[in-house]
Amino acid sequence: MTTPGARAGDGERRILLVDDEPGLRRTLSDRLRKEGYGVDTAATGPAASDMARKSDYDLIILDLNLPAKNGLEVCRELRREKNNVAVLMLTARDAMADKITGLKLGADDYMTKPFESAELMARIEALLRRTRASDPEPESFVFGGVCVRPRAGQVLRDGRPVRLSAQEFKLLCHFVKHPGVVFSRDELLDAVWGYQATPETRTVDVHVSWLRQKLEPDPHSPMHIVTVYGLGYRFER
Repeated sequence: MTTPGARAGDGERRILLVDDEPGLRRTLSDRLRKEGYGVDTAATGPAASDMARKSDYDLIILDLNLPAKNGLEVCRELRREKNNVAVLMLTARDAMADKITGLKLGADDYMTKPFESAELMARIEALLRRTRASDPEPESFVFGGVCVRPRAGQVLRDGRPVRLSAQEFKLLCHFVKHPGVVFSRDELLDAVWGYQATPETRTVDVHVSWLRQKLEPDPHSPMHIVTVYGLGYRFER
């Protein structure tokens, strides 16, 4: 069993893989990490319950047949404790009754072994898209000494209000809501200004420069709104 750690980055999705087969745990966790997920593993029901309480996971892949406490009991316990983490049941059982029971207890999806890894990855992506879409947007985003409150239309730096134009504010909100993502100038124009870029436009560059002047500790060596040469811009917390 691996020790649960902190989220490696704001964009990383964390998965707890629970299965008593060492080979499957090793193979599947390696595949998930290659796909960019943070992965912890557990081999027993009690260990899974304990790790789910102590860490914030986006998805639990939960085997039905586990030592000491089976997957159905773990799932029932999670829902009783109001833990809304997405749960994908993974089991050798193929009886319809087992599937129905798992879904009634709060599982979000169900796969039967043996399975194709490509299908499993697709189901994982679909589950995470749904949970991400249903996540409430934070009221504020904080980086360095800056606090951005999209709903309030407010930006503070070291506790003091910062005056931004409407487009500066929209651009900043787009950045802080998508940390670690590289956006081209065309994509930013389309998302923030609502029109397609033309090759000669420098609208994005100018607004980025203004944001850096107002928010970066050193505008000439930005830490947060960084240039990705040849590609565009990326926001880093």
